[in-house]
Amino acid sequence: MAEKGKGSLRNRGKGPSEHSNYEHENTQDDEHVDVVYQNPNNRHQIELLLESQKGSLIVVSILTVLAFALRFYKISFPDQVVFDEVHFGKFTSHYLTRQYYFDVHPPFAKLLFGLAGWFVGFDGDFTFDNIGDNYTVARVPYVGLRALPAILGSLTIPVVYAIMKESGYSTVIAAFSSAIILFDNAHIAQSRLILLDATLIFFMSLTIYSYIRFRKLRYREFTTEWWTWLIITGVVMACTWGSKVNGILTVFTIGAAVLIDLWDILDYKKEGHTMEYFLRHFYARAIGLILVPFVVYLSFFWIHFKILNQSGTGDNFMSPAFQETLAGNEMLLNSKEIHYYDTVTIKHYGTKVFLHSHVERYPLTYPDGRISSQGQQVTGYGHDDANNYWKIIPTKALPETGRGRIVRNDDVIQLLHVNTQTHLLTHDVASPLMPTNQEFTTWAKDDHTRHNDTLFQVALLSNMPGEAWKTKSGHFRLIHVPTKVSMWTHAEPLPDWAFKQQEINGNKNPVERTATWYVDEVVVEAPESDREEEKQPVKVPKSMNFFRKFGELQLLMVQHNAGLTASHPYASAPINWPFLLSGISFWTDNEAKKQIYLIGNIVGWWSCAVALSIFIGILGADLLARRRGMDPIPDPVRNRLWNNTGFFLLVWAVHYLPFFLMNRQLFIHHYLPSHLASALIAGAVLNFVLSETINYPISFRGSKTKPKPSQYSDIGLKGPLILVGFCFVLFLMFVFIAPLTYGTPGLTGEQVNSKRLLSTWTLHFAAKVTDGA
Repeated sequence: MAEKGKGSLRNRGKGPSEHSNYEHENTQDDEHVDVVYQNPNNRHQIELLLESQKGSLIVVSILTVLAFALRFYKISFPDQVVFDEVHFGKFTSHYLTRQYYFDVHPPFAKLLFGLAGWFVGFDGDFTFDNIGDNYTVARVPYVGLRALPAILGSLTIPVVYAIMKESGYSTVIAAFSSAIILFDNAHIAQSRLILLDATLIFFMSLTIYSYIRFRKLRYREFTTEWWTWLIITGVVMACTWGSKVNGILTVFTIGAAVLIDLWDILDYKKEGHTMEYFLRHFYARAIGLILVPFVVYLSFFWIHFKILNQSGTGDNFMSPAFQETLAGNEMLLNSKEIHYYDTVTIKHYGTKVFLHSHVERYPLTYPDGRISSQGQQVTGYGHDDANNYWKIIPTKALPETGRGRIVRNDDVIQLLHVNTQTHLLTHDVASPLMPTNQEFTTWAKDDHTRHNDTLFQVALLSNMPGEAWKTKSGHFRLIHVPTKVSMWTHAEPLPDWAFKQQEINGNKNPVERTATWYVDEVVVEAPESDREEEKQPVKVPKSMNFFRKFGELQLLMVQHNAGLTASHPYASAPINWPFLLSGISFWTDNEAKKQIYLIGNIVGWWSCAVALSIFIGILGADLLARRRGMDPIPDPVRNRLWNNTGFFLLVWAVHYLPFFLMNRQLFIHHYLPSHLASALIAGAVLNFVLSETINYPISFRGSKTKPKPSQYSDIGLKGPLILVGFCFVLFLMFVFIAPLTYGTPGLTGEQVNSKRLLSTWTLHFAAKVTDGA
């Protein structure tokens, strides 16, 4: 028989049925305090609540102070470039010198580093070229740069605490989840260096907090407070998205939660859920969680482009039109308009070979029995040579002088090979290496019987009508007029009969992205052309608007991020991450035997993995039981599990599972957002295991609004004892691993071996273990 006041598992925490869907509501609401306090039966509960809030403030203050202490401890060590500081520190320099760079990540977090660098007086001259470069010698205010992620990483702790409190958990449970992040070595290591993850995780946690605040106002919809938290959610979600490319997973998380919410609102069986009511909610969320975040996200790139207006290391990643908007760009300074009868050299954009021809001919037959045209070979050649020279021949009447002689987009031309006096030609004959593609050859210029086969259209990639064709910047496709194939090349060399040069052939996809060429230089200018227009001073063109630049950069970011497929000694598979099977070597000092090795607190990580398993097991057992007509969990408990902890599980899954589908390099730090979510789940599971009452309602007699349940769950004295014991063990493990987190003090080989808790950890300076030792 259960004790009075506690009840069985089935009955504990049960109140009136109308309270069962209020699992996220706060107990306290200013407009109701007086009404509640007038009831003598509730006065004691309010006094306890106010006392609890004071205690909560003290607890979160202690946690925050500890967070700052642990993240700022010896932040000046090492005074050398560590791991990816070589990239993100360099980008800070670029902002301060205004030189354009390219990166796969959005610019928001890097803009913050640029702002921090300006604030601490960094001039941007130090370029972070190599891991191990010394900051002190170069007089770089690196501590100020590292302080930014340290501050954001420290502030993540009170945000985690607030998430749990706003979700209706007690101070003990909120402190439990916060402690997992507070004492985690991986989160601390990432927060002490010039890296993006601390910014990403801080704004991700803010997004979770803001969305919970918004959802708690679902019974006061369309009020000023409701709109405020909706907009705040959108803004901080955009900051998460703008911090790092995988911040888009936070957008997907909120998107999934909103779809579930809208699906519930669409239910016509619920009172007042008309189609008009649904559309009001739909449009509100579209504004707050689509339009506002997108505008904020765009603003990051607008600022990014405004600052980086000088030529820099990222120029070559961008299109010629983009590069020409950058002051001092080589293309802008050196490109010039191309005229008919100019003799030019043409290069392939991807492989950098010249369009080349020579007197040797294709063999009559190929090894597979196919017959060639035996025409003059046209190949791709990697070196400067007179056989790379082509004269541009018009196919229309030209004026004697002036701008009418400039070659323009969509003009139809002939290309005359200067040394052999033959025109470039392609026809319906299979190319040597690719039977599906057309052979390129040449035809004598005096023989007009195949005139049409020598006609090619210049299709500039900018696709602006009438745009002048230019050297360097005028990237183009050469489209054969009769067959519509695009002149193309690839890296596989031809046999010895073509001197192992590259094959040039006709790709049947006329818009093939890799069929891109550019005129490298004008070798001989047409003497009869009038070039006075080129004597004007060079100005930065303004033709490429912001949205075109934004679209181009987004596409490149996606392509290059997907292309990070090279092997890395510290790359790891997602299946290993929750169990902390491997880490990353950030920095080593061979003389002092010091190292920074990114690895998490194994007590916290394994506790989270266990909590995840328990939670999924509870949900599965509940589903099976209800399928068999049993109801082992009361409605308030079930609502909290599915709606609140289920939301945490959604955050964890969306930030984790997509990595299984990626073929790029992956590292354990990609799991840190999911680890934070798993810490929230761990607290919720502990609450479920320990709590005796959940959401026991307080009566709001006399109030016109719906009654609200108690925010706190009664977990008894065992809760604080478990928290203290768990934090003590967490702290001990943190201290044990701390030399690997802070990079100091140096360790002997035997000490390194002792820190290697799992055989899969690849630590430096370990002592060799001999047989029989």
